[in-house]
Amino acid sequence: MDYLKTVVPSQLIAERGSNLVVINPGSANVRIGLAQHDIPFNIPHCIARYTNQTPKLNVQDQLLNSQVTTVQHMEREKAYDIIASLMKIPFLDEEVANNAFPRKIGRVDGYNPHNGRKDMALAWTNIYEQEKNPSLATEGATNEGQVGESLDKNASTDVKELSTSERKYRQFIYGEEALRVSPADPYCLHRPIRRGHLNISQRYPMQQVLEDLHAIWDWILIEKLHIPQSERNMYAAVLVLPETFDNREIKEMVSVVLRDLHFSSAVVHQEGLAAVFGNGLSTACVVNVGAQVTSVICVEDMSRCLLWTQRHHQTWPQIRTDILTKPIDLLMLNRLRESYCEIREGEVDAVAVVHSYDDGVTAGSHRTRLTALNVPPMGLFYPMLFVPDVYPPPPRSWFHDYEDMLEDTWHIDYPRRPEISDSSYSGINVGLPMWDNFPVFSSKPKKEEKVGLAEAITGSILSTGRIDLKRKLFCSIQLIGGVALTPGIIPTVEERVLHSIPSNEAIDTVEVLQSRMDATFVSWRGGSILGILDFSRDAWIHREEWIRNGIQVGSGRKYKDSYYLQAQAVCYINS
Repeated sequence: MDYLKTVVPSQLIAERGSNLVVINPGSANVRIGLAQHDIPFNIPHCIARYTNQTPKLNVQDQLLNSQVTTVQHMEREKAYDIIASLMKIPFLDEEVANNAFPRKIGRVDGYNPHNGRKDMALAWTNIYEQEKNPSLATEGATNEGQVGESLDKNASTDVKELSTSERKYRQFIYGEEALRVSPADPYCLHRPIRRGHLNISQRYPMQQVLEDLHAIWDWILIEKLHIPQSERNMYAAVLVLPETFDNREIKEMVSVVLRDLHFSSAVVHQEGLAAVFGNGLSTACVVNVGAQVTSVICVEDMSRCLLWTQRHHQTWPQIRTDILTKPIDLLMLNRLRESYCEIREGEVDAVAVVHSYDDGVTAGSHRTRLTALNVPPMGLFYPMLFVPDVYPPPPRSWFHDYEDMLEDTWHIDYPRRPEISDSSYSGINVGLPMWDNFPVFSSKPKKEEKVGLAEAITGSILSTGRIDLKRKLFCSIQLIGGVALTPGIIPTVEERVLHSIPSNEAIDTVEVLQSRMDATFVSWRGGSILGILDFSRDAWIHREEWIRNGIQVGSGRKYKDSYYLQAQAVCYINS
């Protein structure tokens, strides 16, 4: 206690965070870093494995809904027109009066020098191992400072100059490089987590999913954090996990961390609670808007909606953009959405450079004027604008698990409602987990219809019961996740949540709190703080104990118990 009274925060973080690795896995990205760092490495959560299978499966993923039914198409058009009315823009099939702006699309050879946004073309990944030839090494050093298309051409030329006998494929490619592998190359792209769950399917078994998780995390630890396996017994890990994970998924990830990655000990925290600590709050209603999961919709659909909108308005170039089979196209669309989409009234247009990626060919560039850029983010509030995904069920044996990581899970009612912890954290979780739609859960209610973000927040807070807590949470809404950075989203959430509160509720104020740091990393930062301030580590699981015994009933080291810290730690963060 005397130590806490004298130590300064920076010293505490430096001393206790130097051997603490915080892992925050998500569907699109995994954030990993030492707790003493300000921000983590944010790396696409995928791996491309070399395969000689014929025919090869380029993208190992659960089936996405690529066919839009007539009913879905009508609902999407109706949602668009509702948004258009609110945003004061032309309806979907309404011609702009007097052709206010031309629909010109042209091929360009360079990029807009006056545009600092992410307009640079993505380069195909070099799938061959680096040669040890000194002449090639010298040439590579000479070209190291070059960027853009010239570097890509030089790399392609170097590869072509190698004889077939000298070429050797890289066995594994990780992160963004994996997303930039051409579909024509002999690789299979694996995404171990999709839509807030382990990506288990009949073609992607659990064992392969866990092996991919281990491979990706191990690569980041070695290549980015420079922590070899031989030294990991001196490090502990904090797992900051989304609330969507089931108890067995949590247990398997703990096994990956302790058994496979060789950390000495580990603890698990939920993203929502970690976000409260990450922003130094005592009370908050946390809304996690991630890459593929919120409580109500899949945010990755915003990029697909952007593509559909531009094609409908004939502003998209006549190129083959296929986000289902070419991950590099989705990567490009995500960048366009992040750069140009915003929420504000009136017509939101922008001149952008769109790229075409044909197999094995240098990217082509097309300058065009994108329109209706305020429509895709409004799909957060009108989710019928998005066409839902289709999830094949995992094997039935997956659910036969009797070692429970959660405490008293049999008392949970469905649909799940927010739990209020000691930190007055209200989590948004409307509807049922992804797999509850499948026959194995036939006794459970069907998933609720799509609910907009405002209705989800309102319903969650109103379910807490006490009027004083409701008022406090409505004035303490916290948005986390990459989409929380969308310009205009904060005032829109405040306005629409306020209008969705029933008139019989004595609540007249809604406030979204400004994040103290990048909303993408708030939960990761909160996990760092929780790990640093947990002095007793009573709820931590040690490697030898986990491998030998696993979960023991009554051991006091269950998932839910990791919420509770010693009193002095909580007092310290609030001081």
